Amino acid sequence: MIEEQKPATNAELAILSLLAEKPMHGYQIEQTIKSRGMREWTDIGFSSIYYILEKLRTRGCVESRFELAEGKGPSRQVFSLTTAGLALFRKAALEALASPSHSFSNFHLGLASLPMLDKKEILKALHDYQSMIKSKYSELSLKSSTQEKLPWHVAQLFQHDLNMLKCEMDWVKKIILEIDSKSN
Repeated sequence: MIEEQKPATNAELAILSLLAEKPMHGYQIEQTIKSRGMREWTDIGFSSIYYILEKLRTRGCVESRFELAEGKGPSRQVFSLTTAGLALFRKAALEALASPSHSFSNFHLGLASLPMLDKKEILKALHDYQSMIKSKYSELSLKSSTQEKLPWHVAQLFQHDLNMLKCEMDWVKKIILEIDSKSN
């Protein structure tokens, strides 16, 4: 009897997706994660990359080989997807596209608490949030514009996040105006 693969975690899917593009060594994976701003939308730390790769190897989803480094330097362990890894990647990626999970933040709880809070404190908190969103938007915009020619799908990731932040900035501006216009 064939045992069905466990679903991939978001961090596993991130690594599987990079290896689906091309085989990579661990540092290459880290650099790609960093340059694409992937830590903005998935929880994957530098120290967890090799842990996840080993976990995927144990599950039969990745394999590795050693390659000699160009010039001086140690040989590198290059990881690639197995047939099972490619199947897991495809299944997880399609599920993520078809039914994205929505996480709820403590921000929703803060909004639910508005009637019990002081107007000045609410406005200060929302102005702080507005500043944070603007800063995040600027950083992401700069990061996307300074990248060399991005693959189409990576550009779409940046565009999605920038559009979501723009919508959030517009919404926060509107709620600040509404709260500011109400008497306390």
